[in-house]
Amino acid sequence: MTIQPPDLSDPRDNVAERDSISVRLVGEALLGFVRPDRPASAILQSLGLPDACLADPDGRVSVDYYRRLWLGLAARFDDEFFAMDPRRLRAGSFVFISRCCIGQPTLERALGQMLRFFGLSLERFRGRLLRRHSLAEIVLEEGDGEPQRAFAYFTFWMLVHGLACWLVGRRIALLAVESRCAEPDYSDDYRVMFSDNLRFGQARTRIIFAAEALDLPIRRSEEELRAFLEDAPANILVRYRDSSSLASRIKQLLRQRPAERWPDSQTLAGELCMSPATLRRRLAEAGQPYQSIKDALRREMATRWLADASLSYAEIAERLGFADISSFYKAFRKWSGTNPGHYRALILGTAAS
Repeated sequence: MTIQPPDLSDPRDNVAERDSISVRLVGEALLGFVRPDRPASAILQSLGLPDACLADPDGRVSVDYYRRLWLGLAARFDDEFFAMDPRRLRAGSFVFISRCCIGQPTLERALGQMLRFFGLSLERFRGRLLRRHSLAEIVLEEGDGEPQRAFAYFTFWMLVHGLACWLVGRRIALLAVESRCAEPDYSDDYRVMFSDNLRFGQARTRIIFAAEALDLPIRRSEEELRAFLEDAPANILVRYRDSSSLASRIKQLLRQRPAERWPDSQTLAGELCMSPATLRRRLAEAGQPYQSIKDALRREMATRWLADASLSYAEIAERLGFADISSFYKAFRKWSGTNPGHYRALILGTAAS
């Protein structure tokens, strides 16, 4: 995906939401560098970026604006991690680890390399990759200290998950993202970038995904790496996320009714005030057929309900519109690469069923 540089005279330009970032995340990125004698507006101006966006916390900036902010802060303060760790992630770190990872045979080996590097470079972000049955998780080893702010966790996941997706050339679906911190006032962008199944105030900070992704081969050339790095970090902000605004509208519509009452594509098109042909074309352009959207939403709801020990598998299957438990098990395996029992055991910390 090539992002055309927008006119930065006003960062609140009318870019599509899928190619934009909340102003709240701009404020989060600046927070570690702000001083009484160095306000956020002065930092933006020193980087050659307009500061008008700061007046509207509900506004959005283009991805290119956020990319220039990230790179500008890294160059000025020699820190690619927004001053959120006692140790700086020195400028050039992401380039270095990306180059190291393309020499690995599989994603599992690349993630191991990645996590070792970040563990040596940063003090508070030491991740451990675990493989259990058909699931994999990356857990941050934080001890019992105070949790980090949500922006720090999600920036770390953005670097790890974004690079991992590029290495294998596809989006790696995250079944759950858990954080020790409380839910921040704003989390909408995090849900688009990572998963609708965000869980805050948890005992551990971790991401969970299908273990089969670990076996995916890495076949990236130096030429591909150069092209990737020229557009980073804009490409990891938008390329491998659930970015179709139409798909988001459809999910919101479906969430308002039970699964057994979800409309067929023709009825859906009428509710969206477009023809069935237009709906099919727009979804095809976004690479998200209607069936895929329904499957993604069912997976989202299933992973959320499986984390509730009071709900039986039969109740979850019924809520999702399945005739029986076996149909639910088969579908969940297709959506996520694992079975409901393994996922519930991991998320609840119980013995696998």
